[in-house]
Amino acid sequence: MPFTQTRFYKIILWATGITVITLGIILFFIPPALFPDAANGLHVLRCMNLGGPFNVFTAPDQSDITQNYDEYMVWWSPGQYLVPYFFKLSSSVNTGQALSITVALAQICGLAGFYTFFKKIGFTPFVSVLSLLFIICQLAFAFFVPYVFYSGGEVLIFAFEGWFLYGCVVLRKTDWKLLLFVLLSGWIGFFCKSSFLWMYAAGLCCLWIRLSSGGAGVIEWIKKGLWIGISAALSVGSIYIFFLSKGQSPASVSKGIKFAAETFTFPLSTPLLSGFSLDDFFHGLLFNFGKPMVAHQWAVLIVVALAILSVWLVITIVRKVPSSNYKLFVLVFYGAAFLFFGVIYLRQLNISYEARHFRIIGILVVPGIIYLISISKRIYQVAFTVLCLGIAAYSFNYLFKGFSINKNLSAKGNTGISQINIDQQSLNAVMKLDRENKNAVFVFISNDLGLEIMHNRIITLSPIADDFKIDMDEYTYDGFAGPLFIVLPESYNGPKEKLIMKSFPGYAGFNLSMLSDKYVLYAAKLKRL
Repeated sequence: MPFTQTRFYKIILWATGITVITLGIILFFIPPALFPDAANGLHVLRCMNLGGPFNVFTAPDQSDITQNYDEYMVWWSPGQYLVPYFFKLSSSVNTGQALSITVALAQICGLAGFYTFFKKIGFTPFVSVLSLLFIICQLAFAFFVPYVFYSGGEVLIFAFEGWFLYGCVVLRKTDWKLLLFVLLSGWIGFFCKSSFLWMYAAGLCCLWIRLSSGGAGVIEWIKKGLWIGISAALSVGSIYIFFLSKGQSPASVSKGIKFAAETFTFPLSTPLLSGFSLDDFFHGLLFNFGKPMVAHQWAVLIVVALAILSVWLVITIVRKVPSSNYKLFVLVFYGAAFLFFGVIYLRQLNISYEARHFRIIGILVVPGIIYLISISKRIYQVAFTVLCLGIAAYSFNYLFKGFSINKNLSAKGNTGISQINIDQQSLNAVMKLDRENKNAVFVFISNDLGLEIMHNRIITLSPIADDFKIDMDEYTYDGFAGPLFIVLPESYNGPKEKLIMKSFPGYAGFNLSMLSDKYVLYAAKLKRL
């Protein structure tokens, strides 16, 4: 490696480390807000802290609000709330600060893991560190997002993925180390995020091919496969028996077979869709998490075009990158994602069309892209640099805006989490009501706010869209169970507030009071006769 490259990659590596540590320190003083999935996980922890059993979500029963119903939460793996809880207990910090510690350590661990993997699989330290730099600048890789919104499993799996891939490369013989790695990596990965299971299968497939490719024949392949398969079966089997079998997961219910243009093209498009933050830039091409930038039919056409370009990109990487191990990982993971998610979308399981599910694909192609650019003509290198700077500017703008909102506009309550769905004046009033009542029910339309309720039960209703199309069976809670406090934004004044109050037919005499100029409290303490 040229001396200038050696100095340059070391400077970038040090600068990256310092930047990540600095962001972690800032985050400790400006804790993140919550994504809905992560908030649901923390609600399970809240129920456990109130005396409930492990991993069980407890809430008022719709058929009789005086009673509770319990659900063993299989939708999300427990790591997303147990890891922050560990830091909370061991460091005497609040939940918001525990989330900050989790994010900071996970980001450092994740970058170190991928850097180690990239070098081990055949890339130079210079290409590896440039790949890290590219990953950091991408919203799609969820590097900046956890500094604004804690995303639970997304944070933890990033910390583990690189090290898992490294293990699949570094192991070269069948012994007790292989058995232990296969067994523990399944448990650890699932603990971080349940969707790790498909990556687990893809990684072990790569490991099996690597171990068996130098063998004498089919018998050798079978022997090596048994070494991996027995430990993998034990790992996955125990996960199913002790966790997945206890409740419903996103894969439990199918809406039937539906083939559409995006069914298989969306998984194929993810090297570009995820690798260049395009899904985030468009606020979600097929699954909108903001105001859609393009109509659905145009979004499908974009996905089809990106799928064609992504296949071309993968073929080019496989043809030109010299590392055979790297080619194997790219092809196996890309193929596994195509089959796994293609079947999921075909069966209409409850998995959204979001590029974040394919983050590992975007990360895997990064060093290949960097390598291709490094051997390209100067004009392509300049164009790619300009593109990366544009993406970085977009991502840093997101980060700085997020820090500003969480610091200056978000409310802070008992948990220390940045509450973006209420103001401080209103949250103070709600927490005061919580302290003054012991048998009340609080109702919110955002699942993060209920975490601030320490002494009473909570109900979270889905927000009502402007078309007022709701299923009243999902909203109605029968019965009377003490004081009812409904917290709504002032914008719900009118038909929406009436729909919410209608959801509690056992209550009468609702009183309205302004918590602030933006939020309203609807209180009822009388039983309808």
